[in-house]
Amino acid sequence: MPSTDVTTLIRTELPRLAGSLRKVGELILEDPAAVTHCSAAELGRRTGTSQATVTRFCRAIGLDSYQHLLIELAQERGRGESSEWGNTEIGPDISPDDSLERVVQVVGTADLRAIQQTIDRIDLDSVERAAQAVARARRVDVYGVGGSGAVAQETETRLFRIGCAVRGWTEVHAATTSAALLTPADVAIGISHSGATREVIEPFELAKERGATAVALTADPRSPLARAADIRLISSSSETSFRTGSIGARHSVLMLIDCLYVRVGQLSYQRASASLALTDHIAGAHAVKARRPR
Repeated sequence: MPSTDVTTLIRTELPRLAGSLRKVGELILEDPAAVTHCSAAELGRRTGTSQATVTRFCRAIGLDSYQHLLIELAQERGRGESSEWGNTEIGPDISPDDSLERVVQVVGTADLRAIQQTIDRIDLDSVERAAQAVARARRVDVYGVGGSGAVAQETETRLFRIGCAVRGWTEVHAATTSAALLTPADVAIGISHSGATREVIEPFELAKERGATAVALTADPRSPLARAADIRLISSSSETSFRTGSIGARHSVLMLIDCLYVRVGQLSYQRASASLALTDHIAGAHAVKARRPR
């Protein structure tokens, strides 16, 4: 298991669990510290399930055993006590009466945690393979809708600046049309926090059928999008009230995009440098100069 918080893993998996397995996950998230003092049988009794159900829950989220879960919870608690972003005793919920100071602390802590967790679990080989594919691609398609659509557009902006033939698609008909025209010389990047967004999966799967290298950016390594991919880049998120799903994950996804962008720039250094040199003056040329006081 990657060195990321096990409670984040449980939050990610919880929507896909049902019945007794979901009850186990909810109780663990309610009081992780207390669970570290429970046996599997006791946790089963507290959730109205059984020891066997607790064991099945652990396997459902990718852990070998209940003992593995206890170790991960203890390590997570230790990381929280020793890290700067984890030592604030603030939960994920923000109420209408909370102060702005608390809002800033909760949101800031959640964003820092999401980025750090993504760094901890990043697969360098996958980033390298994705960057190699993008650097040599004839054309790059990026698919995303909703919050992920904004990330797709940002990905286009970054790669376009360093000379990549890239287009971000946020509408399924246009995305699918573009996917149908891809070839084995191309790359398709699908972005979806859940990995289950049909409007992203449809053009993504078609692009792969056409032979394009399929790169998935998602928080769920077992999602349909991840399963369809040749290369998987896995993000993380720490959600708060009013900031759920893809919104909470955006910072960690953009961190992955930045890593990909910089590595592509390294691999295509001459092209990237020439592109930046030809465009660096544009922003400055459009800056409004301050008027001198009379």
